Amino acid sequence: MMTHGRSLDRRAVLLTGSLAVGAALTGCVVEQPASSPAAPPPASTGSGNGQQPEPTERPQGGGVKPLAVVNDIAPQGGVVVKDEKVVVTRDAEGTPHAFSAVCTHRGCLVASVEQGTINCPCHGSKFDIATGAPVGGPAKSPLAPVSVELRDGSIFRA
Repeated sequence: MMTHGRSLDRRAVLLTGSLAVGAALTGCVVEQPASSPAAPPPASTGSGNGQQPEPTERPQGGGVKPLAVVNDIAPQGGVVVKDEKVVVTRDAEGTPHAFSAVCTHRGCLVASVEQGTINCPCHGSKFDIATGAPVGGPAKSPLAPVSVELRDGSIFRA
């Protein structure tokens, strides 16, 4: 008889635990980010009446926020844009380049651009600022290129 009572206790515990997990997951699923619109914007009438463009239209070129200002980056230098996981560089001629800031060795974020190389602090990998190719340390693969474009003296994702 004691095994029967013990079995019910175990079932009750499992049932209660399952319900608690289910309730917690349900709360996670129905939550929406505050920035998402409740309804799509109305369709454009195409009247050309001088009103601002619909919010769904993107500016020509891709990125809205610049990754960097060209004149803020010295030739043979660069800047790591951590929140975008992008490193933007300028070669000796001043041409801008951009690469993924994720090191191809172990996935750390590169931390600096100095003396013509992009540098990873984790294991000492170094990458060429113009090509992203590894030039030192344990990394064997180049940094992935990121398409960018120059607009009004700033560098944007393309």
